[in-house]
Amino acid sequence: MKNSDKKALLVILSSPSGGGKTSISREVVRSLKNAQYSVSVTTRPKRKDEKEGKDYFFVTEKKFKEMIAKKNFVEWARVFGKYYGTLKKYAERAFRENLTIFFTLDPQGALALKKKYPQSVLIYILPPSLSELKRRLQKRKTDSAAIIQKRLKEALKEISYWDKYDYVLINRNLKKSVEIVRNIVQAEKNKSRNFNFQVWRNQQHL
Repeated sequence: MKNSDKKALLVILSSPSGGGKTSISREVVRSLKNAQYSVSVTTRPKRKDEKEGKDYFFVTEKKFKEMIAKKNFVEWARVFGKYYGTLKKYAERAFRENLTIFFTLDPQGALALKKKYPQSVLIYILPPSLSELKRRLQKRKTDSAAIIQKRLKEALKEISYWDKYDYVLINRNLKKSVEIVRNIVQAEKNKSRNFNFQVWRNQQHL
């Protein structure tokens, strides 16, 4: 365990596809000490700009189901016909080493993780508007027009969960959103429940 007076913190960001949760999470992780990004497992095909082990762990459906049987996941779900799972090892490492771990999950996954780890911090990222979200999805050039419409329809369902989250922010500007999330993390780590008093006490020499 790291010699830290701050306990582990699980931070979960959700947004509709294209809302910015992954970009924000990665920028915040780069700027914080003792922070890590949780890489999910998926059965969907790898996009041309994605890297194995950085963006996702890409596996076959057979392998994914084997991992379910072995209880490797904290939570998993099937989205648009593909499986996505959150590895248990990241949460376990957070508590073992007092790390801040960032997860990017849909509301179903976020609420499942919150149920298992009630001290988790949930942040919902809203796009400035649905028309802007559509523009971002089109700009990615990774989905057909039909899939984009399906994602926008799904976005309306996901957004309805916003009031289940601890924090909500509108992602108008990446730099500003990163700053807001950093401030949330700092405030959460300074809450008394996340202060490791015993470590602090052991450092005192009277």
